Amino acid sequence: MQLNLLKCKLHRACVTHAELDYDGSCAIDRDLMQLAGILPYEQIQIYNITNGERFTTYAIEAEAGSRVISVNGAAAHKAAPGDRVIICAYAVLEQRDVADFKPTLVYLNERNQVERTSASIAVQAA
Repeated sequence: MQLNLLKCKLHRACVTHAELDYDGSCAIDRDLMQLAGILPYEQIQIYNITNGERFTTYAIEAEAGSRVISVNGAAAHKAAPGDRVIICAYAVLEQRDVADFKPTLVYLNERNQVERTSASIAVQAA
């Protein structure tokens, strides 16, 4: 059996641009992509914490060190500069590989600077 698991995420990234007339995609600072493990042209899910929108697009590189998170094309209707988003990529794994798998979780501040990284999410208390 194959399972679809969270591969990596950029948590609480801040949208810096929303470019309606740019090729559809989400441009992400190359350094942040590499740290999280997001590949150019990889499918990503974006969850907009600010307005509740959830949508699928693909990642493209923005200049390394720029801290850019630019939501482009039709998706620009779903996010605005200043919105906080979670950007996720998923991987399909064989069930036998799940026990050894750990996602890459990158937590960002409002300037898209890395606050911390992790390979797990704490158990939610009741």
